[in-house]
Amino acid sequence: MKVIAFKRTLQGTGASRRLRISGQTPGIVYGGTEPAVSITLDHNALYHALKKEAFHASILDLEIDGKVEKVLLRDFQVHAFKQLVLHADFQRVDPNQKIHVKVPLHFINAEISPVVKLSGGIISHVMTELEVACLPGNLPEFIAVDLATLEAGQSIHLSAVTLPEGVSAIVHGDDPTVATGTIPAGAVAAATDAGTAAPAA
Repeated sequence: MKVIAFKRTLQGTGASRRLRISGQTPGIVYGGTEPAVSITLDHNALYHALKKEAFHASILDLEIDGKVEKVLLRDFQVHAFKQLVLHADFQRVDPNQKIHVKVPLHFINAEISPVVKLSGGIISHVMTELEVACLPGNLPEFIAVDLATLEAGQSIHLSAVTLPEGVSAIVHGDDPTVATGTIPAGAVAAATDAGTAAPAA
């Protein structure tokens, strides 16, 4: 994905306020061997880009005054109640150095899992994203979690999730739970009542 930006020379709260009034969003690019650079971005383009999942977990082509750099979106601030992006931070990436990024999890085959298809249960997503380490060229837009075999009362742990080649998970603690399959209490009671009800004479 490509992002267009321009170098920003004026600093300070007043300058940033004037930029926002004119439809621009201030930002910064840092990291690597180059010094940090203050930039401005078109607010509307950035606002709509932030709605795309891939924008948050992909290597971006940031063009600043005609020069393109590989970057990651590292942080952004939005107004408390207005649809307004206040600031965006981008980090340069080196193709030969590993990066740490949070990648979204996509859950697939829930509709054919035994907990849903046979038991009328529900699947709870304990994790929605996973922090990974990889080279920039190996960064996936998402990681798929296959729920096809999940049964009621069971859980899927991270060790059962297939990671793309060259990607490793950054885990704090033991094998964390990714998703669980449960039957709501009301459904269990209804099934019990149906099974014990005497047949009509």
